[in-house]
Amino acid sequence: MSLRHNARADERTGLTLSTLAFFFVMAGYYMIRPVRDQLGGAVGSQSLPLFYAVVFGVMLLLTPLFGWLVAHVSRRRLLAWSYSFFIVCLVAFVPAFLAQERIGARLLGVVFYVWVSVFNLFVVSLFWSFMADIFVSQQARRVFPLIALGGMAGAIAGPLLTRLLVHVLGVAPLLAVSAATLALALALLLRLSARDEQAGNGGAAQGTGGSLWAGLRELWSRPFLRYMAILMLLGDGIGTLAYALMADYAKAHFVDRVARTAFYNDLDLATNALGALLQLTLTRWLLVRFGAGWGLVLPALVNIALLLMVAIFGTGDLRLLGMAVPLLAVMLVITRGFAYGMTKPAVDALYTRVPRETRYKGKNFVETAVWRFGDVLVTSGVSVLAWLGVGVGGMGFIGAGVATVSAWVARRAGRSPDLARD
Repeated sequence: MSLRHNARADERTGLTLSTLAFFFVMAGYYMIRPVRDQLGGAVGSQSLPLFYAVVFGVMLLLTPLFGWLVAHVSRRRLLAWSYSFFIVCLVAFVPAFLAQERIGARLLGVVFYVWVSVFNLFVVSLFWSFMADIFVSQQARRVFPLIALGGMAGAIAGPLLTRLLVHVLGVAPLLAVSAATLALALALLLRLSARDEQAGNGGAAQGTGGSLWAGLRELWSRPFLRYMAILMLLGDGIGTLAYALMADYAKAHFVDRVARTAFYNDLDLATNALGALLQLTLTRWLLVRFGAGWGLVLPALVNIALLLMVAIFGTGDLRLLGMAVPLLAVMLVITRGFAYGMTKPAVDALYTRVPRETRYKGKNFVETAVWRFGDVLVTSGVSVLAWLGVGVGGMGFIGAGVATVSAWVARRAGRSPDLARD
């Protein structure tokens, strides 16, 4: 049996385990996401700056702790401790939701909103840091869209399970089901890590070393990370603008919690179906044939077109398959679908071409602290623009300008001078 055949067989095994692991990660997250999002729809966009400010503060507190773990513990322990922490938290929320009337729905809701936001960022960012550690660049362009497709399948299964089980079990037991899916993902990731170490990646058995603030330091010293941070802020500007406009729409059109939860659940299903379609058709072909950089540029061009439509047509409805669908909902679904179905696999493929410390510390800092700083900045900016009387159309034109800058930065990021040769 040839070495090349063995390498391909190992790649297929790694791909299968990784895809299953990401399926369970995303299924668990999307089981609880509608519960979080309906809270945002209940209060409208004016309370989002406060929520995101709290999340950003929590991220700043957790970043040095995560940096210390990356520097001093092995990869397997990092995975085990991080995922186990969130599993324990999920289980701990079960009695809290059962005692919701004594605790207070608003207090519990705010705590849960913040926790889910932190959970999503750390768990998903750590997963893709690990993927960038076990696959090289050319492999990543082949397998990352397929792994992301597994996540999309989980992101579709999660809302479907929520819809099926919430009326039977209630909200609190769903958290235990989510914890179980995360435990399955952890078991698969630990198996993958053991296989990688046995294959000769001995460095994974130790921490990366270095400073716990290395992620912040590298942001200023490494051009690629600067591009990623700028893209994160610009992309977050577009995504959070769409989310804030959608929160105001949901508050105005849906008066009860069940209706809002169902509406956001349907948005998630449509978004993830689009992301899966992209990964099955366009994303893998684009990344393999033209490189990961174009996986950043194309979504920015799509965003320009969508935001110009919002600027021109406002909050009107579109006729799709004989149904009236809000244009804002179409914008949210397509922008998110391209972000999850194309931008994310492209970004993570590029991270295979940077040093290991950057994959964990720098990547995690950009995808947690920088992201949530962008949330605070954008939601505050939307509130200020609304206070100044800027309507949906004006915000659409501003968003189109942001997307144009994002397309230019994306093109530069794919050619960053500090990326290792492909």
